Amino acid sequence: MSVPPPARPPGPPRAVLFDCDGVLADSEGLVNRIVAEDLTARGWRLSGEEAHEAFLGMALPDMLPVIEARVGRLPPHWAQELAHRITGAMLVELEPVPGAEAAVRAVIAAGLPVAVASNSGREELQAKLRRLGLAEAFGDRVLSFEDVARPKPAPDLYRAAAEACGVPPAECAVVEDSLLGARAGIAAGCRVFGFARGTDAAVLAAIGARPFAAMAELPGLLGLGGAPA
Repeated sequence: MSVPPPARPPGPPRAVLFDCDGVLADSEGLVNRIVAEDLTARGWRLSGEEAHEAFLGMALPDMLPVIEARVGRLPPHWAQELAHRITGAMLVELEPVPGAEAAVRAVIAAGLPVAVASNSGREELQAKLRRLGLAEAFGDRVLSFEDVARPKPAPDLYRAAAEACGVPPAECAVVEDSLLGARAGIAAGCRVFGFARGTDAAVLAAIGARPFAAMAELPGLLGLGGAPA
């Protein structure tokens, strides 16, 4: 009995859709510190690491019921005030994920459109991209949870990002680091590459993402040169 040849790997995508926190911006520690400080002052004692575990990948609207179950009703403008604090910190403290800018530039140099799809608020997201020097690279293809009906893990953000690039979701690659974000990309019908920096590679692989360990690997994984896909 003959053995069929192995399936050929898919070719390069026609667009690449990036998450921001943990993929482009090394922001998780900074954001979690601010959230932990705020909630500790309200009676829920959290370290930055515990805030990371509790809220990884979540948009502020999804965080609210979790927090209010622990500390009671929050002030009416709590979310906006927290977002302003985070934005201010981003403008002076934020650092890039190593290799992220080079990976984005490599994708653009290959002629592919790029977009950002993030569960961050619009003001905070734009501040991050300006600080990283990537605002011009993405142009108006920047989507926050405020631009869609439902944040991740719903597929809305990645479907909107694909539309912004003019490419069907099935021909887009998503670059994510969180389980919620990877699920959003898969639900949108995209190929998902899971940056295993803050999430275990086996967890990402179990839901159908292609895990990788360093942003320098990404162009090769996308079939744009370098390491084989």
